[in-house]
Amino acid sequence: MRGFAHCAALGLLAASLAASGTAEAQTKDAASVLAAARQALGGEKKLEAVKTFTATGRTRQVRGDNLVPIEFELFVELPNKYLRKDEIPAQESGPTASGFTGDELLQDPPPPAPIPDPARKARVGTLKQDFARLALGMFAGSYPAYPLTFTYVGQAEAPQGKADVLDAKGPDNVTLRFFINSETHLPIMVSWQPPAPPARGGGPMGGAPRPPGAPGAPGAPAAPARPPSGAVPAGPPATPPTPPSVATPPGAPPAAAGTPPGAGAPPAGRGAPPAGAAAPPRPELRLYFADYRDVDGLQLPFRLRRATGTETTEETTFDRYKLNAKIDPRRFEVRK
Repeated sequence: MRGFAHCAALGLLAASLAASGTAEAQTKDAASVLAAARQALGGEKKLEAVKTFTATGRTRQVRGDNLVPIEFELFVELPNKYLRKDEIPAQESGPTASGFTGDELLQDPPPPAPIPDPARKARVGTLKQDFARLALGMFAGSYPAYPLTFTYVGQAEAPQGKADVLDAKGPDNVTLRFFINSETHLPIMVSWQPPAPPARGGGPMGGAPRPPGAPGAPGAPAAPARPPSGAVPAGPPATPPTPPSVATPPGAPPAAAGTPPGAGAPPAGRGAPPAGAAAPPRPELRLYFADYRDVDGLQLPFRLRRATGTETTEETTFDRYKLNAKIDPRRFEVRK
C-alpha cells in the first residue's frame, strides 16, 4: 500500500514457499516450538513476572485514499484487563478508548444508549481476539482472557530461512495461524480468516468488514478499507509478501493456503452470487511483528503491520513499553 515501508523481518515470507520434508519438521511439536520462542523472548521466569504493562505509540491507518495518524496508549493488567486509548490529532473530536475487564465492555465515551447484549458480547469477543494476537507476538502464549490451544502444522520455507507454523484454536471455533522464525525463534506473523458476513438475500455474500482493533492492539478506530519505527517513510508502494503456504508433516491434515484478495469474485458485469450459491473465499487477514528490542530483559516488538491479503492497511510503531508499572484501577472501571 502506498506510503508504507517494508518490515525487514518479512523477507522470510516474501517468496513462494516450498514444501519441507525434513526429519526436523516431522519431529517438532507445538510445546517445544513455543518453549523456544518464550526463551528467545526473555525466558519463562521473566515472562511470568510481567503482571502489567503500558505502551505508547503511533499508528498510520488506511482510510480510503488517506493515511490517518493515530496516537495511542495501551493499559494491560494480566490476565484479563485491557484498554486502548486513541486520539487522532487531525480531528477535533476528543480521545476514545475501548477494552474489556473480564467479560465487561469498556468504552469511553460511554454509548448514548445501552448496547444490546449480543452486540456487546460480539464487541468484547473481537477485542479479546485482538488482545490474543498481540499476546502471541509479545509472549508467545495465551491468557485466560482468550485461551488458545496450539497444534504444530509444519514449516514454511523461503530463501532467507524457515518458519515454524502452529495452529491456535480459541473460543467460538476461531483459528489463528502463528509463524515463528525457526532460527531466531521470534514471532513473525499471525494470520486468520475474518468471520463470514450475515447472509443477505437468501445467500452469503463475499467479503467482510475489518474487525475493530489496532494493528496488534485492540481498540483502534475501524478503517473503511479494512484490514502487538517512527513515521512511515515516503517512497514507492511497498510490495507485500506472497501469501505463505505451509509444509505439512506426513499423516497430518493439509494446511489451508492463504487466498489472495478478490479470488472467487464474480466477473465484471455480473451481480452477487444467487441465493444458495457458495460465497467466494474471504481474504486472509495478517498481523506482522518486527523490530524486537530489549525492554527490561525481554524482547518486545516495536513495529507491527496489519494487512488484508497482500495489501497493507495499518502500520504501528511503539515508542516505549513500561513493565509492571502501577495502573490506576479507574482505567478498567465500566462506565455507565
